[in-house]
Amino acid sequence: MSKEKLYLVKIGGNVIDDEKTLHSFLADFSKIPTKKILVHGGGKIATEISKGLGVEAQMIEGRRVTDAETLKIVTMVYAGLINKNIVAKLQANNNNAIGLTGADANCILSNKRPLKNDIDYGFVGDIKNIDSKVLSLLISNNLNPVIAPITHDGNGNLLNTNADSVATSLAIGLSQEYEVDLVYCFELKGVLSDFEDKNSVISKIDFKKYQHLKNEGIISKGMIPKLDNSFESINNGVNRVIICQANDLLPIIQGENLGTLLVKAE
Repeated sequence: MSKEKLYLVKIGGNVIDDEKTLHSFLADFSKIPTKKILVHGGGKIATEISKGLGVEAQMIEGRRVTDAETLKIVTMVYAGLINKNIVAKLQANNNNAIGLTGADANCILSNKRPLKNDIDYGFVGDIKNIDSKVLSLLISNNLNPVIAPITHDGNGNLLNTNADSVATSLAIGLSQEYEVDLVYCFELKGVLSDFEDKNSVISKIDFKKYQHLKNEGIISKGMIPKLDNSFESINNGVNRVIICQANDLLPIIQGENLGTLLVKAE
């Protein structure tokens, strides 16, 4: 018996930061005819609000250090302002969305990240467990979860968690029940062979090719963890992973060959 189709879509911060792009993206997301879940990042809004409150953002290797004051701000911004703004826009598109964090219905449990190379990332969570049954219950009742990257540790503490990791863990967990396509939407058209040429999209990458591109320095920095997450998904039951520009989401779902398709092996 074939599994029902589910699209798990993750939008990056640059989509959230641009009101026009976000509006268009959410209109397209609403038109996806199958079951769907949206995971979102935080964008620059948390940094801007932190600065306005006199709390300077600390970044190490592109990752936010989350001290107690920063945790308050990212929780307010990610789980409050951004999440509910997205939910309201989806409702305006006749899409019955429900906003969640990992603490809601115990759907994402994390451990506080231990020290790494003597670096303390603060209240940052590494995902320990997800409850896919809760999300299945919601989507089976025609609700579309919109998930903010705030999780909890089971002891009353919230944790700031990487949104790509949230999307990966949810996709893997839900693949036991659904045929899951994981789609990462951001500002670029896909994985590029030349970062200066925004049209140099690599249409398909398997793990062997990924290793080669990484060794050659063609894929580097922030794209590496995204692709690591992608191959982890593929190796653990996810049907396919696509990295694409936000405005290409609907054409891809309708069958157009856009973005970068990641596959287990050629």
